[in-house]
Amino acid sequence: DGSWGISKYPMVAGHEVIGEVIGVGSDVSLHKIGDRVGLGWHSGYCNECEQCDAGDHNFCSTTKKTVFSQHGGFAEEVTADEVSVIPIPDGLNHQDAGPLLCGGITVFTPIVEFNINKNHKVGIIGIGGLGHLALKFYKALGCHVTAFTNSEDKGDLLKTLGADEIVSSTDKSQITLLGPSFDLIISTVNVKLDWNLFLSIIKPRGRLHFVGAVLAPIETSVFSLMGGRKSISGSPVGSPINIKKMLDFCSEHQITPMVDHFKFDKINDAIKKLRDNKVRFRAVLTW
Repeated sequence: DGSWGISKYPMVAGHEVIGEVIGVGSDVSLHKIGDRVGLGWHSGYCNECEQCDAGDHNFCSTTKKTVFSQHGGFAEEVTADEVSVIPIPDGLNHQDAGPLLCGGITVFTPIVEFNINKNHKVGIIGIGGLGHLALKFYKALGCHVTAFTNSEDKGDLLKTLGADEIVSSTDKSQITLLGPSFDLIISTVNVKLDWNLFLSIIKPRGRLHFVGAVLAPIETSVFSLMGGRKSISGSPVGSPINIKKMLDFCSEHQITPMVDHFKFDKINDAIKKLRDNKVRFRAVLTW
């Protein structure tokens, strides 16, 4: 809907795409016709810069963005650079795996970047398309996981997804009682919250990490960070290497998103349900 200010119309949307390779260029070596593959937020990189050479393609300054640099996957065919196209493991259902390629890798990346393991306590703010996958990932890793949500009526479902405890994301008294005990808190929401409050329940050397696109400035005091050498950070999706790691992790632990399926000719129904906030938790179009 253009809320980020980067949409250009007309456009073909769809940036979590699963399909089969039907054609390759003469220089392609990573894929062959018939391979089952996926495409996420990025559809191309320069493959020459320092970041690409280090395997951090998602930091490339000239990335091509699926939908915004070229048409996306709400179509019969889509083209992409071979490095951005990821093989899908046999253990994953292609009709459910699509949301892993953007929403999934977005919340999986902190596991790799910050060496998260079963000894860490993790909080997830916002249990939607990204947050429900975060619950599954961090629980499968063996972490103690707390879900911060403004929809506490989801309680039974959130426990099934992996939450050890469920706390209102706006109840100061509930939140204050928890800290400082968290090694990592991940925010998946796009709304402004009391970030100083969440920093107060993070351990020394802990981290508040943003993967949700909050448009409002993040207001905090430097003293909230200095006392315990705490950090505030953010990250965009993930590298092709980490996407492969995530898909293998999902195949091993049988993790798939919760999705609502729609046929392509019902795309307007899917968009309406999404706008009405009635999708649980991702909408997937299938032929």
